[in-house]
Amino acid sequence: MGILDKVFGSYSERQVKKILPIVDKIEALDSKMQSLSDDELRGRTQEFKDRIAKGETLEDILPEAFAVCREAAWRVLGMKHYRVQLIGGIVLHQGRIAEMRTGEGKTLVATLPTYLNALSGKGVHVVTVNDYLANRDREWMGKVYEFLGLSIGVILHDLNNDQRREAYNSDITYGTNNEFGFDYLRDNMVIYKEEKVQRELNFAVVDEVDSILIDEARTPLIISGEGDKSTELYRIADMFVKTLLKEKDFTVDEKAGAVMLTDNGVEKAEKFFGLENYTDAAHMEIQHHVVQALKANYHMKLDKDYIVKEGEIIIVDEFTGRLMEGRRYSDGLHQAIEAKEGVRVQKESKTLATITFQNYFRMYTKLSGMTGTALTEELEFREIYGLDVVVIPTNRPMIRMDHPDLVYKTERGKFNAVVEEIAETHKKGQPVLVGTVSIEKSELVSALLKKKGVPHQVLNAKYHDLEAEIVSHAGEAGMVTIATNMAGRGTDIKLGEGVTDLGGLKIIGTERHESRRIDNQLRGRSGRQGDPGESRFYVSLEDDLMRIFGSERLQGIVERLGLQEDEAIESKMVSSAIENAQKKVEGNNFDIRKTLLGYDDVMNTQREIIYKQRSQVLEGENLKEQVQEMIQQVIHTAVDSHLSGVEEEFENDLEKLVAYMEEIYLPKDAINMGDLKEMSNHQIKEAMLAVAMHIYNAKEEDFTSEQMREIERVILLRVVDTKWMDHIDNMDHLKQGIGLRAYKQQDPVQAYQFEGSEMFDEMIYNIKVDTIKYLFHVQIEKAPEREKVAVETSTNVDESLPKKPVTNDKKVGRNDSCPCGSGKKYKNCCGRLA
Repeated sequence: MGILDKVFGSYSERQVKKILPIVDKIEALDSKMQSLSDDELRGRTQEFKDRIAKGETLEDILPEAFAVCREAAWRVLGMKHYRVQLIGGIVLHQGRIAEMRTGEGKTLVATLPTYLNALSGKGVHVVTVNDYLANRDREWMGKVYEFLGLSIGVILHDLNNDQRREAYNSDITYGTNNEFGFDYLRDNMVIYKEEKVQRELNFAVVDEVDSILIDEARTPLIISGEGDKSTELYRIADMFVKTLLKEKDFTVDEKAGAVMLTDNGVEKAEKFFGLENYTDAAHMEIQHHVVQALKANYHMKLDKDYIVKEGEIIIVDEFTGRLMEGRRYSDGLHQAIEAKEGVRVQKESKTLATITFQNYFRMYTKLSGMTGTALTEELEFREIYGLDVVVIPTNRPMIRMDHPDLVYKTERGKFNAVVEEIAETHKKGQPVLVGTVSIEKSELVSALLKKKGVPHQVLNAKYHDLEAEIVSHAGEAGMVTIATNMAGRGTDIKLGEGVTDLGGLKIIGTERHESRRIDNQLRGRSGRQGDPGESRFYVSLEDDLMRIFGSERLQGIVERLGLQEDEAIESKMVSSAIENAQKKVEGNNFDIRKTLLGYDDVMNTQREIIYKQRSQVLEGENLKEQVQEMIQQVIHTAVDSHLSGVEEEFENDLEKLVAYMEEIYLPKDAINMGDLKEMSNHQIKEAMLAVAMHIYNAKEEDFTSEQMREIERVILLRVVDTKWMDHIDNMDHLKQGIGLRAYKQQDPVQAYQFEGSEMFDEMIYNIKVDTIKYLFHVQIEKAPEREKVAVETSTNVDESLPKKPVTNDKKVGRNDSCPCGSGKKYKNCCGRLA
């Protein structure tokens, strides 16, 4: 590829070259647009809509529409799209990913394809990573659309259904990926079509597309209801695993993130729980609770994976360091952590509806996205979403200096060097942004800086509006800001007065993230729009990435060099070893997401069938024909499965068949057994069907035709919803155990597809049986009404909560060793400053 790129230019360069003639057309219209009055400019919107109605395509009107939007942005916001921003807008309209560096104005770029596609009247969704950005962009860029006569809505967490419906019916709707996804699931749980809030999914522009479509793709969206299982076993399992010794009773596999009992541990489990054979299938529930307790105690870490706040366990997003309030780990892991930390163990929830972001976003007719870093994951974007990545050139040349990594032998040596570097830089007045991978590390750097007397701000898992405010000042002279690696995404860091002469914003990374993309994002906070800047990462051989995935060869070299704690090495070999470690992890994570998608694709096909059936019911379709087919299928299947064809068993089989049919629909003694004995299987089916149709028609006369149709809809809705929820649970249990098939040389995903399809077919048949059963037993005085079969108890982050900073509740004792790593007691070290 390298040689081809040199000859023909890279893929992105070739794509940009193709787009340039369209950009020339847009720019050529500039003086014409400037000559229009405000009313004339606004009038172009209706003219475009009329032209589309007469058959013109969006491509036909693109140059004019972009030119109109560009002029409107200039009049309303005082901002005119640069040439490179026009290229980005075209790439987005084409349903691709535009990679644009930080500070290149992605928010403004999105106005072009959003305006153009909104003209079709089918709606455009602009997707952001949090409520704050959704609201900010709606207020900011919404002025342009309103000036041009389009309607804008924003979906925020605390809106009611009517407000949501209004926002979705707007030409352009801003919101987060979570809100859009959950509204889709809720729309497929409603019992009247008027309760739905979304329209068909037409076109989405996804901001920070890598964060939403890749980082969050491992976490499916889940709407939960309350389960009915006892929580006591979590406490008991927790008590048991706390008695175990590492290596002797259990081992930890950090690469796989698994904790497993040894033979010795199994013996202890048998003694503790009073079991003969711990591994017996009859003890699956105990095994499950022990596995989750082991993971909670020996894999999940306080202040890294979660925090304890006001008696609740709150997940910390591993990518952003933000708190994910309302989110819970699934499959009992959250309860196991609650037991570990001694807080109230909440009831296990029941999944009512679920979908992955991959499958949700693939439902849009057209999908596009923008980010500062997508190229490293281009393969995944192509393979999963059918999206290619086009790198958009910067408006001004990039002059930031990215220094090679400095590698230290120990973590303590590394952090001491980081603090020295911050202190030296601060003396000059040059602003510093320090990126850390966890809350714990942020607080460690903060403690060390306090000791040195360096004033600084710490940004870890605070709320978005506060976060944006802090990050926006990070480029001012003398500022030192400590943040988790991705904090402040979407907020521009502008340089303060005189900072350009000091060398711009300095970025210090205290550890390499497992994804190169996230390191690039941290670097990208500096050097915007041709500003000066510099960046450097500090690495130690004790960092998780290096310890788990780094090569032993590198460790050997460091040992041979006899590196002291305060000495660093800087070499290309080290940098490439780090990059290889990151590639390994990225590949590993891609495989995990692909496997998840393989599983969810099975569910997705099934979900589409169920949701389509629900939709037909909600639209008030006449189900009479379907119901009569169900009656016929249930009778035929029952006869075929009961009557084996063995002469000696015929009478016995016949009695069982009649008893089964009496349970479903047949009144006692409605069919003479003597008559049945003389009939063939085909005749028995006909006779039973005749009785069923006679009862069915009589019921319709009792109720009226109109009422009968509604009763059929009510029953089918209720049965489908109940069975589907149980099916989701069953499929989840199947997925938990299917990994073991690999030991039998079976592909787990294939096994899941095969068995999942069998379970689905069984569910569909059970839906038919139950629908017929309820329908034939319905009484005129007790006609059923529509009602939800389960109540939603939790979904995602509740951003309507009071906005307040989050503190680390883990207190250091006065006589504990100081977390800064000095080796002194806390009271004689950082405790004096606290």
